[in-house]
Amino acid sequence: MGHYLAIVLAPLIAAATVGIFGKSLGRTVSHTLCIAGVFVAFALSSYTLYSMVFEGAAGFEGTLYEWASSGNLRFEVGFLVDRLSALMMVVVTFVSLMVHIYTIGYMHDDPGYERFFSYISLFTFAMLMLVMSNNFFQLFFGWEAVGVVSYLLIGFWFKKPTAIHANLKAFLVNRVGDFGFLLGIGAIAMLAGSLNYAEVFGQADQVAAQTLTIFGDTAWNAMTVTCILLFVGAMGKSAQVPLHVWLPDSMEGPTPISALIHAATMVTAGIFMVARMSPLFELSTTALSFVMWIGAITAFFMGLLGLIQNDIKRVVAYSTLSQLGYMTVALGVSAYSAGIFHLMTHAFFKALLFLAAGSVIIAMHHEQDIRKMGGLRRYLPITYVTALIGSLALIGFPGFSGFYSKDVIIEAVHASHLGGAGFVYWVVLLGVFVTALYSFRMFFLVFHGKERMDEQTRSHLKEPGWVVTLPLVLLAIPSLVIGGLTMRAVLFDGYFGNAIVVDKAHDTVGHVAKHVDSVLGFTLHAPMTLAFWLAIGGVATAGYIYLLRPGIADMLQRRFAAVYRLFENKYYFDRVYESGLARGTLGFGRWLWRVGDETVIDGAIVNGTAKGIGVIALIARRLQSGYLYHYAFAMVIGLAVLLGWLVFG
Repeated sequence: MGHYLAIVLAPLIAAATVGIFGKSLGRTVSHTLCIAGVFVAFALSSYTLYSMVFEGAAGFEGTLYEWASSGNLRFEVGFLVDRLSALMMVVVTFVSLMVHIYTIGYMHDDPGYERFFSYISLFTFAMLMLVMSNNFFQLFFGWEAVGVVSYLLIGFWFKKPTAIHANLKAFLVNRVGDFGFLLGIGAIAMLAGSLNYAEVFGQADQVAAQTLTIFGDTAWNAMTVTCILLFVGAMGKSAQVPLHVWLPDSMEGPTPISALIHAATMVTAGIFMVARMSPLFELSTTALSFVMWIGAITAFFMGLLGLIQNDIKRVVAYSTLSQLGYMTVALGVSAYSAGIFHLMTHAFFKALLFLAAGSVIIAMHHEQDIRKMGGLRRYLPITYVTALIGSLALIGFPGFSGFYSKDVIIEAVHASHLGGAGFVYWVVLLGVFVTALYSFRMFFLVFHGKERMDEQTRSHLKEPGWVVTLPLVLLAIPSLVIGGLTMRAVLFDGYFGNAIVVDKAHDTVGHVAKHVDSVLGFTLHAPMTLAFWLAIGGVATAGYIYLLRPGIADMLQRRFAAVYRLFENKYYFDRVYESGLARGTLGFGRWLWRVGDETVIDGAIVNGTAKGIGVIALIARRLQSGYLYHYAFAMVIGLAVLLGWLVFG
């Protein structure tokens, strides 16, 4: 158990040390400590995964200590390290390590250098606590901790109004999802009487047999309600429609944070959580259908928004939204292993694309508009090649890591018998074309075509230093090979074991496995699939529009102005939230302030009491005239009233 503690404590100790003493320690010592802490976590996580896969180690499940108890309900801190969490630990720590190294170059001139390193190490600790938890209490701690640190990181440049707006937006939107998540945990505590995973999963059938009355006399299946509430939390963290609006705006933070939050950590927390809760979700087809439809809507419609983005980081951000939708669809059709597999491959190539975008931004003196770039392959050869690898992996080109995970998800949806799965299949297929179109639109506008930057920027264009290019190369390697090397083991050979539970009637990945003879055969069969030609069509369309006939894009924008405005306004989600919900809430708050606070509390209770006493005192003062006959007259009247009450009462 000692080395499991070291995995979470190493980045925490580094974060605390640098956070408190960073200015005294200096930049070199600060980043060395944080990188060392994350490297220790990565090395020990890799050893854990290796021992499980190649040495047959059993993993670990146990409680470290009991924090509190209430009746039979225990609040504990403990670890569950099985093959699911071990895979997540390696992915999280590796991507975090690459981001730490990259940050040395990207944040070199930033005055908050030490503070930034402290934050990203703390973020790594929070994510590790989340994925290693063995109970809902610790899961919620890690869940909220990554939310708090992401708030600090998105608003790292706190003098920038847009950054402050973005981090507040991310924090508030996630609170909406977290409220549902907390209700789901509360439902589990009420129905199962425990927060421990093993104990809750052991009672899953009994919970599924119960009903809850929420509105009126309508009875709801307890498992359906619980799973949907838990998934609402995942919708916030993993940015699913309609709680997706925070993620594109989080691009206001430094680029290393975009890679860390959007690749392997915060946004994948919801995907991991649903996969971990597979014993619960498998008992509710209604919840699974809900998950599938939300994922399909996110995958397709958020991908469309990437077509009109001109900020290089926002294009990659919308691709993250779309790919998270694919993972969610996989969860909905019970292809949990495929969802986690895509999470893993996506972590590498998406971190690569974000860091490649950051390399371009550094070279362009922090210019992020792709319309002001072009022809950069001559000046940034390493960034060009690695970005090409990341883009091909993203579109699912055969042989690249994203091909294996995305195509298995599409085939799993095709094999599903959930209501509407046939329609969702065509939605995710069309998403392949959209993904290829916006990915290579960005790639061609940045690295090909004529140079559109000013002369001063052109004269200083060069590849950044090794601390920037080394992480790109190290992330490009798994983006290219990890999918083919691990596909059969992770998906078809029972890698996850008991960590993921799938009902036989829902085993879509098992159905796909029957048609896959080998990884090589799966790769060679790609040209026979519609997904392959849709991807090729997307790349060809992007090349034709943005390289050969650049005027077509402007013509399409004018001809379909209404559709363009719809995309430009992001389906008006932000306007509805800001103009409707936010202003409505503020208006309701002002009404409560004026009526409740000013009128009732201040006016009636506080000031009203004082005024009432003043009126009583004024009347009483007039009664104190000083004349004896006034007092005698009052006594006679009082005596008459008293006698009347005694006689007639």
